[in-house]
Amino acid sequence: MALKMEPLEEFMLLTIDRPQALNALSFALLQDLGQHFDAMAKSKARALIITGTGDKAFCAGADIGELMNRDRQAQKHGAELGQSVFAKLDKLAVPSLALINGFAFGGGLELALACTFRLATPNAKMGLPEIKLGLIPGYGGTQRLPRAIGQTRANEMILTGMTIDAGKALDFGLINQVVSTEKKIEEAIAFCRRFSGYSLPALSYARSAILRAHDLPLSEGLQVEADLSTLAYSQQDADEGMRAFSEKRPAVFKDQ
Repeated sequence: MALKMEPLEEFMLLTIDRPQALNALSFALLQDLGQHFDAMAKSKARALIITGTGDKAFCAGADIGELMNRDRQAQKHGAELGQSVFAKLDKLAVPSLALINGFAFGGGLELALACTFRLATPNAKMGLPEIKLGLIPGYGGTQRLPRAIGQTRANEMILTGMTIDAGKALDFGLINQVVSTEKKIEEAIAFCRRFSGYSLPALSYARSAILRAHDLPLSEGLQVEADLSTLAYSQQDADEGMRAFSEKRPAVFKDQ
Protein backbone atom coordinates (compact mmCIF):
# COMPACT_ATOMS: atom_id res chain seq x y z
CA MET A 1 0.00 0.00 0.00
CA ALA A 2 1.44 3.36 -1.08
CA LEU A 3 -0.91 5.22 1.27
CA LYS A 4 -1.53 4.78 4.98
CA MET A 5 -4.38 6.53 6.79
CA GLU A 6 -4.72 6.11 10.53
CA PRO A 7 -6.26 7.92 13.49
CA LEU A 8 -3.94 10.32 15.26
CA GLU A 9 -5.68 11.31 18.48
CA GLU A 10 -8.70 13.36 17.32
CA PHE A 11 -7.26 13.78 13.81
CA MET A 12 -6.46 11.57 10.83
CA LEU A 13 -2.94 11.12 9.49
CA LEU A 14 -2.53 10.27 5.80
CA THR A 15 1.00 9.23 4.81
CA ILE A 16 2.30 8.85 1.25
CA ASP A 17 4.44 5.73 1.52
CA ARG A 18 6.61 5.38 -1.59
CA PRO A 19 10.03 6.25 -0.17
CA GLN A 20 11.83 4.40 -2.96
CA ALA A 21 10.25 6.89 -5.41
CA LEU A 22 10.50 9.91 -3.07
CA ASN A 23 6.74 9.53 -2.50
CA ALA A 24 6.00 10.51 -6.12
CA LEU A 25 2.43 10.62 -7.41
CA SER A 26 1.57 7.88 -9.88
CA PHE A 27 -1.87 7.95 -11.50
CA ALA A 28 -2.86 4.93 -9.40
CA LEU A 29 -1.76 6.77 -6.28
CA LEU A 30 -3.84 9.80 -7.31
CA GLN A 31 -6.92 7.59 -7.56
CA ASP A 32 -6.15 6.07 -4.17
CA LEU A 33 -5.78 9.55 -2.70
CA GLY A 34 -9.27 10.38 -3.93
CA GLN A 35 -10.66 7.29 -2.24
CA HIS A 36 -8.92 8.16 1.02
CA PHE A 37 -10.30 11.72 0.87
CA ASP A 38 -13.78 10.22 0.40
CA ALA A 39 -13.22 8.00 3.43
CA MET A 40 -12.00 11.01 5.40
CA ALA A 41 -15.23 12.81 4.59
CA LYS A 42 -17.14 10.05 6.41
CA SER A 43 -14.90 10.01 9.48
CA LYS A 44 -15.34 11.93 12.71
CA ALA A 45 -11.77 13.26 12.70
CA ARG A 46 -11.36 16.98 13.37
CA ALA A 47 -8.67 17.55 10.71
CA LEU A 48 -6.65 15.70 8.09
CA ILE A 49 -2.84 15.82 8.29
CA ILE A 50 -0.97 14.75 5.13
CA THR A 51 2.73 13.89 5.07
CA GLY A 52 5.26 11.61 3.41
CA THR A 53 7.27 8.68 4.70
CA GLY A 54 10.77 9.56 5.91
CA ASP A 55 12.55 12.88 6.18
CA LYS A 56 13.66 13.23 2.56
CA ALA A 57 10.42 13.89 0.69
CA PHE A 58 6.85 14.94 1.29
CA CYS A 59 6.11 14.20 -2.36
CA ALA A 60 8.60 14.70 -5.19
CA GLY A 61 5.88 15.29 -7.78
CA ALA A 62 4.40 13.32 -10.63
CA ASP A 63 5.83 10.01 -11.76
CA ILE A 64 7.64 11.37 -14.86
CA GLY A 65 7.85 7.95 -16.49
CA GLU A 66 4.06 7.86 -16.71
CA LEU A 67 3.91 11.26 -18.43
CA MET A 68 6.00 10.30 -21.46
CA ASN A 69 4.61 9.21 -24.84
CA ARG A 70 0.98 10.05 -24.07
CA ASP A 71 -1.50 11.59 -26.48
CA ARG A 72 -3.31 14.87 -25.81
CA GLN A 73 -6.48 13.20 -24.59
CA ALA A 74 -4.56 11.11 -22.07
CA GLN A 75 -2.65 14.17 -20.88
CA LYS A 76 -5.86 16.16 -20.37
CA HIS A 77 -7.45 13.26 -18.53
CA GLY A 78 -4.43 13.04 -16.23
CA ALA A 79 -4.53 16.76 -15.43
CA GLU A 80 -8.26 16.62 -14.76
CA LEU A 81 -7.77 13.59 -12.51
CA GLY A 82 -5.21 15.40 -10.37
CA GLN A 83 -7.33 18.54 -10.22
CA SER A 84 -10.50 16.66 -9.26
CA VAL A 85 -8.73 14.64 -6.54
CA PHE A 86 -7.11 17.68 -4.95
CA ALA A 87 -10.42 19.60 -5.15
CA LYS A 88 -11.88 17.05 -2.75
CA LEU A 89 -9.88 18.73 0.00
CA ASP A 90 -11.89 21.93 -0.50
CA LYS A 91 -15.09 19.97 0.06
CA LEU A 92 -14.06 18.27 3.30
CA ALA A 93 -16.02 19.46 6.30
CA VAL A 94 -12.74 19.75 8.23
CA PRO A 95 -9.55 21.66 7.42
CA SER A 96 -6.52 19.83 6.04
CA LEU A 97 -2.83 20.36 6.79
CA ALA A 98 0.17 19.47 4.66
CA LEU A 99 3.19 18.56 6.78
CA ILE A 100 5.99 19.09 4.25
CA ASN A 101 8.95 16.96 5.31
CA GLY A 102 11.59 17.38 2.61
CA PHE A 103 10.97 17.72 -1.12
CA ALA A 104 7.61 19.05 -2.37
CA PHE A 105 7.95 19.52 -6.11
CA GLY A 106 5.41 19.69 -8.92
CA GLY A 107 2.35 17.67 -8.03
CA GLY A 108 3.63 17.33 -4.47
CA LEU A 109 3.55 21.09 -3.95
CA GLU A 110 0.19 21.22 -5.73
CA LEU A 111 -1.15 18.71 -3.21
CA ALA A 112 0.17 20.88 -0.37
CA LEU A 113 -1.37 23.99 -1.96
CA ALA A 114 -4.76 22.27 -1.99
CA CYS A 115 -4.58 21.87 1.79
CA THR A 116 -5.96 24.52 4.14
CA PHE A 117 -2.66 24.91 5.99
CA ARG A 118 0.98 24.08 5.30
CA LEU A 119 3.80 23.42 7.77
CA ALA A 120 7.37 22.54 6.76
CA THR A 121 10.47 21.11 8.36
CA PRO A 122 13.74 23.10 8.04
CA ASN A 123 15.06 20.79 5.29
CA ALA A 124 11.99 21.26 3.08
CA LYS A 125 12.47 22.30 -0.53
CA MET A 126 9.53 23.46 -2.64
CA GLY A 127 8.99 24.34 -6.25
CA LEU A 128 7.03 23.93 -9.46
CA PRO A 129 9.80 22.91 -11.89
CA GLU A 130 7.57 21.84 -14.79
CA ILE A 131 8.82 24.67 -17.02
CA LYS A 132 12.25 22.99 -17.06
CA LEU A 133 10.61 20.00 -18.78
CA GLY A 134 8.77 22.12 -21.33
CA LEU A 135 5.57 21.72 -19.31
CA ILE A 136 3.45 23.77 -16.92
CA PRO A 137 1.80 22.71 -13.64
CA GLY A 138 -1.37 20.76 -14.30
CA TYR A 139 -2.84 19.81 -10.92
CA GLY A 140 -3.86 23.31 -9.86
CA GLY A 141 -0.50 24.98 -9.31
CA THR A 142 -1.04 27.89 -11.70
CA GLN A 143 -4.29 28.72 -9.92
CA ARG A 144 -3.58 28.03 -6.25
CA LEU A 145 -0.03 29.39 -6.02
CA PRO A 146 -0.97 32.98 -7.05
CA ARG A 147 -3.86 32.84 -4.58
CA ALA A 148 -1.44 31.79 -1.84
CA ILE A 149 1.51 34.11 -2.46
CA GLY A 150 0.40 36.67 -5.06
CA GLN A 151 0.95 36.90 -8.80
CA THR A 152 4.43 38.47 -8.72
CA ARG A 153 6.03 35.72 -6.66
CA ALA A 154 3.99 33.01 -8.38
CA ASN A 155 5.29 34.26 -11.74
CA GLU A 156 8.83 33.96 -10.44
CA MET A 157 8.36 30.46 -9.07
CA ILE A 158 6.46 29.05 -12.05
CA LEU A 159 8.26 30.78 -14.93
CA THR A 160 11.77 30.17 -13.59
CA GLY A 161 11.10 26.80 -11.96
CA MET A 162 12.95 28.04 -8.89
CA THR A 163 13.30 25.99 -5.72
CA ILE A 164 12.76 27.66 -2.36
CA ASP A 165 13.58 26.48 1.13
CA ALA A 166 11.38 26.56 4.21
CA GLY A 167 12.58 29.99 5.31
CA LYS A 168 11.82 31.56 1.92
CA ALA A 169 8.47 29.76 1.81
CA LEU A 170 7.60 31.31 5.16
CA ASP A 171 8.65 34.76 3.88
CA PHE A 172 6.51 34.26 0.76
CA GLY A 173 3.48 33.23 2.83
CA LEU A 174 3.47 29.80 1.19
CA ILE A 175 3.62 28.01 4.54
CA ASN A 176 2.19 28.89 7.93
CA GLN A 177 5.04 27.71 10.13
CA VAL A 178 8.41 25.96 10.19
CA VAL A 179 8.39 22.96 12.55
CA SER A 180 11.22 20.87 13.96
CA THR A 181 12.12 17.64 12.20
CA GLU A 182 12.18 15.70 15.46
CA LYS A 183 8.75 16.86 16.69
CA LYS A 184 6.96 17.57 13.42
CA ILE A 185 3.97 15.36 14.21
CA GLU A 186 3.53 16.83 17.68
CA GLU A 187 3.75 20.36 16.29
CA ALA A 188 1.26 19.52 13.54
CA ILE A 189 -1.16 18.24 16.19
CA ALA A 190 -0.64 21.41 18.25
CA PHE A 191 -1.33 23.56 15.19
CA CYS A 192 -4.55 21.68 14.41
CA ARG A 193 -5.71 22.10 17.99
CA ARG A 194 -5.71 25.87 17.43
CA PHE A 195 -8.95 25.43 15.45
CA SER A 196 -10.21 21.88 16.01
CA GLY A 197 -12.30 22.77 19.06
CA TYR A 198 -14.45 25.22 17.12
CA SER A 199 -17.76 24.44 15.44
CA LEU A 200 -17.22 22.43 12.25
CA PRO A 201 -20.13 24.14 10.42
CA ALA A 202 -18.65 27.55 11.23
CA LEU A 203 -15.19 26.43 10.09
CA SER A 204 -16.68 25.09 6.86
CA TYR A 205 -18.63 28.29 6.15
CA ALA A 206 -15.54 30.41 6.83
CA ARG A 207 -13.38 28.29 4.52
CA SER A 208 -16.01 28.50 1.77
CA ALA A 209 -16.19 32.28 2.06
CA ILE A 210 -12.41 32.61 1.90
CA LEU A 211 -12.19 30.37 -1.18
CA ARG A 212 -14.84 32.40 -2.98
CA ALA A 213 -12.94 35.63 -2.29
CA HIS A 214 -10.64 34.89 -5.21
CA ASP A 215 -13.43 34.03 -7.64
CA LEU A 216 -15.86 36.91 -7.25
CA PRO A 217 -15.93 40.70 -7.44
CA LEU A 218 -15.99 42.30 -4.00
CA SER A 219 -19.71 43.11 -4.14
CA GLU A 220 -20.62 39.49 -4.94
CA GLY A 221 -18.14 38.14 -2.41
CA LEU A 222 -19.72 40.28 0.29
CA GLN A 223 -23.11 38.80 -0.57
CA VAL A 224 -21.68 35.30 -0.25
CA GLU A 225 -20.24 36.30 3.13
CA ALA A 226 -23.62 37.65 4.24
CA ASP A 227 -25.35 34.42 3.20
CA LEU A 228 -22.81 32.16 4.89
CA SER A 229 -22.66 34.26 8.06
CA THR A 230 -26.45 33.98 8.23
CA LEU A 231 -26.19 30.20 7.95
CA ALA A 232 -23.59 30.16 10.72
CA TYR A 233 -25.83 32.34 12.89
CA SER A 234 -28.66 29.84 12.45
CA GLN A 235 -26.63 27.00 13.98
CA GLN A 236 -27.07 25.92 17.58
CA ASP A 237 -23.33 26.36 17.98
CA ALA A 238 -23.72 30.08 17.41
CA ASP A 239 -26.22 30.28 20.27
CA GLU A 240 -23.82 28.34 22.48
CA GLY A 241 -20.83 30.47 21.47
CA MET A 242 -22.55 33.77 22.21
CA ARG A 243 -24.05 32.46 25.44
CA ALA A 244 -20.65 31.16 26.59
CA PHE A 245 -19.10 34.54 25.83
CA SER A 246 -21.75 36.32 27.89
CA GLU A 247 -21.30 33.85 30.74
CA LYS A 248 -17.49 34.11 30.56
CA ARG A 249 -16.94 30.38 30.08
CA PRO A 250 -15.51 28.17 27.31
CA ALA A 251 -18.02 27.26 24.63
CA VAL A 252 -18.98 23.62 24.17
CA PHE A 253 -19.71 23.19 20.47
CA LYS A 254 -21.67 20.21 19.15
CA ASP A 255 -21.23 20.82 15.40
CA GLN A 256 -24.92 21.62 15.06
